[in-house]
Amino acid sequence: MKNAESVTFGGSGLDRAAHLRARPDKIAQLFEQGGVLPIWRGKPLLNTQTRQPIFLPHDHTVFEHAVEDAIFVGIDEGTPRFARGISKWEPESETDQVGNFSDPSEQKHPALPDSQVFAELRANMVALTPRAAELVATAKAIIEWHRSHRFCAKCGAPSVIDHAGWRRKCPTCNTHHFPRTDPVVIMLITRGNSVLMGRSPHWPEGMYSLLAGFVEPGEPIEAAVRRETFEEAGVHVGAVEYLSSQPWPFPASLMFGCHGHATSDQITIDPEEIEDAQWVTREDMLDAISGNHPTMKPARKGSIARFLIENWLADTLD
Repeated sequence: MKNAESVTFGGSGLDRAAHLRARPDKIAQLFEQGGVLPIWRGKPLLNTQTRQPIFLPHDHTVFEHAVEDAIFVGIDEGTPRFARGISKWEPESETDQVGNFSDPSEQKHPALPDSQVFAELRANMVALTPRAAELVATAKAIIEWHRSHRFCAKCGAPSVIDHAGWRRKCPTCNTHHFPRTDPVVIMLITRGNSVLMGRSPHWPEGMYSLLAGFVEPGEPIEAAVRRETFEEAGVHVGAVEYLSSQPWPFPASLMFGCHGHATSDQITIDPEEIEDAQWVTREDMLDAISGNHPTMKPARKGSIARFLIENWLADTLD
């Protein structure tokens, strides 16, 4: 797929400078020179007008709420970029929407101007520049991994951040643990003039998207496409082609976008997996994308599902 890397979070050529991670003296020097993106419970700090990420000085007062050390993200056009979680901060007023599929709430820290807020990444991802998207997606994913992997999986003792944030070390048994990325297949399943769409009961009313599922250990991507499609919708798939990938930091997946050619059209859903599935014609899909369909809402902008659907409609999958 010629335009595969133009997908949101598709990469911007960021210099991750991995060779510096094993040099704590150099990382400490860069930390004082660069900027640090604060992330509060999965929400990056954004400018309210531009919706771009805000990097603060390393000694800014907001980092008093940090749980662990900062993460070295990379070198952005000569500027060192770091990120740090500040989950210990408790806003004066909180909403019960934080962490939901749709979270429009924004939090303002008293030490920051009103033009800077912590906002949900899904709702703002399409506004980000390619470089900002790569920085934020990387930062969010690695910080979420640290948040959920604070104990050694070998001996159970508390572990600590190591290697500039790109691994954890257990001081008790000296075991190293590395960031986890979960592989997921997301499938553009077509048959003739139609595409297979499904919906989860947890999604906004009327929203449909492509089927997706985790790749199991020892399973090729193509086999995962066929298995997941049959398990969720009862549809058999023949040929499978890889199209594009997308890092998806919710919390830490890598989406493999594939085109599967259905060999059957009878749908039998698994209600434990999805709420509904249906074949949607190109004409109806165009109406849904343009907001003119009476009942169906498409996958949100910025998702690889929306990206694949739009390329299918435009005949630009090759």
